[in-house]
Amino acid sequence: MDKELIVRSTQKGVELALLENKKLVELHNEQAEAGFAVGDLFFAKVKKLMPSLNAAFVDVGHEKDAFLHYTDLSPYIKSLIKFTQKAQHDKTPGGFDFYKFNVEPEIIKTGKVTEVLNGRPNLLVQILKEPIASKGPRLSCEISLPGRFIVVTPFNNVVAVSKKIHSADERKRLHKIVESIKPNNIGVIVRTAAEGKNTAELHEDLRSLLDSWKEIQLSLRTAKTPTKVLSEENKTTSILRDLLTKDFNKIVVNDKELFEDTLKYIKKIAPSKADIVKYYQEPQNIFDSYGITKQIKASFGKTINLPSGAYLIIEHTEAMHVIDVNSGYKSISNSQEENALATNLEAAEEIARQLRLRDIGGIIVVDFIDMKSPENRKKVQEAISEHMKNDRARHALVPISKFGVMQLTRQRMRPEININTAEVCPTCHGTGKVTSTFLLVDEIENKLGYLITHLHKNITIEVHPIVYSHLTKGWFNSIKKQWKKKFRVPINIIENSNLNLIDVKFYNQEMEEIKI
Repeated sequence: MDKELIVRSTQKGVELALLENKKLVELHNEQAEAGFAVGDLFFAKVKKLMPSLNAAFVDVGHEKDAFLHYTDLSPYIKSLIKFTQKAQHDKTPGGFDFYKFNVEPEIIKTGKVTEVLNGRPNLLVQILKEPIASKGPRLSCEISLPGRFIVVTPFNNVVAVSKKIHSADERKRLHKIVESIKPNNIGVIVRTAAEGKNTAELHEDLRSLLDSWKEIQLSLRTAKTPTKVLSEENKTTSILRDLLTKDFNKIVVNDKELFEDTLKYIKKIAPSKADIVKYYQEPQNIFDSYGITKQIKASFGKTINLPSGAYLIIEHTEAMHVIDVNSGYKSISNSQEENALATNLEAAEEIARQLRLRDIGGIIVVDFIDMKSPENRKKVQEAISEHMKNDRARHALVPISKFGVMQLTRQRMRPEININTAEVCPTCHGTGKVTSTFLLVDEIENKLGYLITHLHKNITIEVHPIVYSHLTKGWFNSIKKQWKKKFRVPINIIENSNLNLIDVKFYNQEMEEIKI
């Protein structure tokens, strides 16, 4: 699988598009003044305890107080409070030795928040979920510092190795290495990316994270609540840290400073990959140049068209998201069951992509086309599960019911991405909206291809004059000429001002209208 990261810097911030085999699968937006990103650490003040919720509201500087539930306190919360207080009053040059710090006993899982946070102490907290809608951030006291190959978790001595590393011998090797290099009071989670790495590489990653933890300890001396004491890396380096693999073959950045920062980071974590970082200097918008703008317009909105002519309807309610799968104008056989299976399998791939692309979280209900065969329902379930393997968000699926309904949940950590893809209609001066012209051309081409495969060899297309101009402009390289070259049949395009802007009619060689 080829992966590309396209980074567009604007005055408002940075937009990142992750492509897999040229297909847009993730879209990230980092605003220039974003103050609460997942992973940020804050020195904060507990403002209010809520025994009925077994939670606390914490002031981290957001307009809405952040939410901290008892289950997110961490078993080592007493150690964290003690550490925070000691760091605040520490006068030792260079800071006290954390590796000799006396860790407090763990709290019980079924305890009460009033028993632990009584007195409303100052806390070191980490952003677990960004502010969403009217809700403030959600917090955790289970501090973790992620690196390229490992994640450091202070206040414990546990070493865990990713289960995605399938070789038992490799997991044992990594476990043994980390046990030999980690200091006391530091837990370590070995990431999948560590597979095959040597002691020096793991030690360098660990040393960098321990330096960050020391900086946090020293910064608490002068910190006043609420204060950010550590920022998560910017989105570009964060994505590269988590996703950079041998499959990555291109990183393109349109901002010189950001390009140099990205190149410096790649040279640090994967020197052999430095040549994949490119600086984009062309006058054309970088997203347009790599076909991302077109994919965005095709991938957002209520209706998502699939190559077979089938389509998805995506609706959002207060409590859940609903996706409806609808069959199209193409069929692969005379069997309704086979057609339903083919359409559902095609939809499964797109649904997995949509969840990841829009960052849809919470409860999702998918209404597939009914299939009588339990075996076919299982095939669709396995397909969507397989396509969601690359999704970093935690998710769980319930088997498809006999009514064709699948329920699934997906972790939500950021606000859902919602992009309006409609364009103002040029014929009604903004009183109505039409499908993007990008998509209209694709739709005509898809239907044209379908008709030609069904033995229509001389086709006339009737469109609105504006669309006619768009399809025929350019004497040598018009869309019309591209279609003739692609399909190798005569194609005639005529204009009709009586048609609506997005209306298209197809005629055979006898000029009889072909209904699709």
